[in-house]
Amino acid sequence: MPEDYPALYLEGLRLFNAEDFFESHEVLEDLWSETEGERRKFYQGLIQAAVALLHFGNENLGGAKKVYLSSRKYLEAYAPRYEGLDVEEFLKNLDWCFAELVENQDKYPAGVALRDERIPKLKIPGD
Repeated sequence: MPEDYPALYLEGLRLFNAEDFFESHEVLEDLWSETEGERRKFYQGLIQAAVALLHFGNENLGGAKKVYLSSRKYLEAYAPRYEGLDVEEFLKNLDWCFAELVENQDKYPAGVALRDERIPKLKIPGD
């Protein structure tokens, strides 16, 4: 049920799915700053996923790859499910989105871009 989750969490997920990665990161960062315990690292992983996609979309490929890899490390600890999310499925979709960038070993990859059809979505709890 949506009422089981913080409003900022649900709003951050909604903004992520709307591909408003900057605002999603801002909202989730507000939630992160007021959170203690194990949820804090989970939220940090989601924040970094949004930032990685923001960088990827802005063609900051080095930043995108670095933050994506960091996001993965945080979120892997919460698989398969956490806070109503299928973390395992999200990571699989995130990997698919970043595959070309991660596989490209060039310092300045050419022809690698964020593809709309590969952008992962987060299933909002209660939807």
